[in-house]
Amino acid sequence: MKILVTGGAGYVGSIVIPELVKEGHQIKCLDRFFFGSEYLSGKEFENKVELIKDDIRWFAPKVLEDVELVMDLAALSNDPVGDLDPSKTFDINHLGRSRVARLSKNAGVKRYILASSASIYGQQDDTADENSQARPLTAYSKANRMAEVDNLPLNDENFTVTALRFSSIYGLSPRMRFDLAVNSMALELYKTGKIVVRGKSNTRPFLHIKDVARAYSMVIKAPKEKLGGQIFNVGSDDQNYRMDDLAKEVGDSIGRKYEIEAKDTQDHRSYKASFKKIRETLGFEPKFTVKDGSREIYHALESGELVDSKKTITVEWYKHLQSIHALSKEVTIRDIIL
Repeated sequence: MKILVTGGAGYVGSIVIPELVKEGHQIKCLDRFFFGSEYLSGKEFENKVELIKDDIRWFAPKVLEDVELVMDLAALSNDPVGDLDPSKTFDINHLGRSRVARLSKNAGVKRYILASSASIYGQQDDTADENSQARPLTAYSKANRMAEVDNLPLNDENFTVTALRFSSIYGLSPRMRFDLAVNSMALELYKTGKIVVRGKSNTRPFLHIKDVARAYSMVIKAPKEKLGGQIFNVGSDDQNYRMDDLAKEVGDSIGRKYEIEAKDTQDHRSYKASFKKIRETLGFEPKFTVKDGSREIYHALESGELVDSKKTITVEWYKHLQSIHALSKEVTIRDIIL
């Protein structure tokens, strides 16, 4: 199958694309390539991955020629980042992805998958399923919900639209992010022997990045009758964590002495999610745990395989991105990493 992956050189895309190639798909990867594209330049990707340096807000529709499926991952990637410049977040995460969906349908693409987020549930007293009221609290989650509202109605007999509301993701990636809770906790533990918990009573669901790739694979293989116009929470019922319990899980997984420091937070997102629908409809159940992901990250830091550097993404990196207007057409990779 010919697949266009927007944002394919990012944290999730850099895990997903190699798996798609292994499964025999031909890939177009559309990305700004702020961190380069060397990880997709090996022999295993020759004649299998086409790299397109562009932006979802202005790429030419001809990119969609011969594409059968679009996986729309391109976005400013979490709630704190989204709030740095809400107008830019809505421009990319809402309007940009609405544009991708409309162009895809006009070009005759058969399937479109929107990478959404369970953060749209905001704050919930009861466990949230796909029918629960969305209560987005941040620019990032509001833009995700608006993209869903725009794109899901495009579903019809010839154009299958699916939205995947992913749990908070963790785990190793060639385009590593340390702005994510589990990854950040593992890094803090490695560097200081302490895990700082922000909003200890807040609850959220979590998912290993390898299971993200598995979920995409299962959705791609599923018949359109199960997917058309549907929303799926993606995650695991037993990985709904209070943040203080999450910190303990990360700390206990490493096997070294540590302490936990609890701090207040302005982040009021707190919800549990149900994953019954994707389990019963597609048979999806995660294989990896927070302990697995924490150990992988810690050992990669310990061995030197992973380095906390300018080529790992943090909220501070995004502030730098905003400060040099990196989301305009003119910025270069050199401007980003130097």
